[in-house]
Amino acid sequence: MGVMSEKLAPLTLCLILLTSHCDGGNILVYPVDGSHWVNMKILLVELKERGHNLTVIRSSNSWYIPEKSSLYTPVTLQMDDNMEDFFGVYLEEHMRAQREGASMLTFLKLTKHFLSMIGQAHQMWADTLIEMIENQSLMQSLRDSKYDLVLTDPAMAPGVLLAKYLNLPLVLNVRWIPSGEGHFVIAPSPLSYIPVPGSGLTDKMSFIQRVKNILFYGIILYQNRFMVGPSYEGFCSKYVDGGCDVNSLLQEADIWLFRSDFVFEFPRPTMPNVVYIGGFQCKPAQPLPADLEEFVQSAGEHGIIIMTLGTLVDALPREVADEIASAFARMPQKIIWRHKGDRPSTLGNNTLLVEWMPQKDLLGHPQTKVFVAHGGTNGVQEAIYHGVPVLGIPLFFDQFDNLLRLQERGAGKILPLVDVNSHTIEQGLKELLHQDSYRQKIKQMSSLHRDQPMAPMDQAVFWVEYVMRHKGAPHLRTEAYKLPWYSYYCLDVVAFLLTVALLLIFTFVALLWRLCCRTKRTKKNKQN
Repeated sequence: MGVMSEKLAPLTLCLILLTSHCDGGNILVYPVDGSHWVNMKILLVELKERGHNLTVIRSSNSWYIPEKSSLYTPVTLQMDDNMEDFFGVYLEEHMRAQREGASMLTFLKLTKHFLSMIGQAHQMWADTLIEMIENQSLMQSLRDSKYDLVLTDPAMAPGVLLAKYLNLPLVLNVRWIPSGEGHFVIAPSPLSYIPVPGSGLTDKMSFIQRVKNILFYGIILYQNRFMVGPSYEGFCSKYVDGGCDVNSLLQEADIWLFRSDFVFEFPRPTMPNVVYIGGFQCKPAQPLPADLEEFVQSAGEHGIIIMTLGTLVDALPREVADEIASAFARMPQKIIWRHKGDRPSTLGNNTLLVEWMPQKDLLGHPQTKVFVAHGGTNGVQEAIYHGVPVLGIPLFFDQFDNLLRLQERGAGKILPLVDVNSHTIEQGLKELLHQDSYRQKIKQMSSLHRDQPMAPMDQAVFWVEYVMRHKGAPHLRTEAYKLPWYSYYCLDVVAFLLTVALLLIFTFVALLWRLCCRTKRTKKNKQN
């Protein structure tokens, strides 16, 4: 082995020297708080290790983004409203409505709550952005820093608008945009086989399902036109020559670092400046802390089940938690459950409650048999990476759609919150534990995901540095966005060709008519 390493060393050195590089650049980062920051921070750590200087714009009441950090230089914006409190109320109402059961009234109530929250969040950020722009000393400081690009999560629009105002190249760390899923604003998206987020549909739809898909797309259009667009109209009309809208600015982005891939996503049209980095945060498992490893090993041949609901939800409603704990208590496996609420009254001796767990390391542990999760993007991608089947309890946002993609591929099972009880949890766990097809399917997905010429994180860093080296990537953007809708679908061409065809037919008929009339007159004259 040592001799082989010595022989490969010169080749490795040559490959490193031949690899294109980018001197340390200045990157202005405008992230979205909450779980989105978890994704952004992972990318920032890698960029920092590559020698880049990072400046992060954060709010004074940020949930997760600290003001003091060795990773970046902060720019703190003063914000009075606390979106965390508002979001917490929304989550409680959302879960309560789901427990009431599936009905049109429940759907309308949840949609109303969601649109109200989204509208309030965008208006708050739009007002903050205007205050930022009007702070002349701050803006002069940003200009003097001579940033190479803006890196932003476009789930909220201020980073996109700031890049336009500063005239800087734009790189998006993206899956979601203000009006829904990112593909719908940048790539052809036929609704006949591309499901709209929230519709609960796959890429194989019946006629009725296609009707449903179009109706859900109407909700996205409404959200964009009446909830998102008006929030930023003041900024666009005052600070951007000729005005602007969020969608057109998104279409001007140089690179889309898209947090998904086609092992997970349904096949669909895409664009050359979309780079798929799904699973970029995934890494091989590290050893567990000694006490946790001891608990895991005590499970013996039965293995362990882990459960977490992500960073936004600390606990389920009490009655739901009791039902889940009761089901766990009857399982032969050991359970590790991230739970911050009241201790469930039905908790068994086999269940360990923790306030935090090393999720990646547990998913990569050979003793882990099933992952009980809410279906957040990070958790689903980590489950794919480590090959662990998922019992999903979707709560809100994209979680049902994420879990649906696993279920459609036979790698997971969805259990709606309304159906969660001790019996359904136990039956779901037994199905995933004892039917080998689930583990085989998720292992196959893991193998496909890992079989790439370049790791997703390396792709992400390469394209960020690519934009720096070339001061943008306009050659990867299509001109299709500048076409009016009738030109995009060639309706003007169709109308022209139909007009020409009709004129030709009319001319032919007129000539034929004249010829017939002349022939009749000739015959009549001869008869006379």
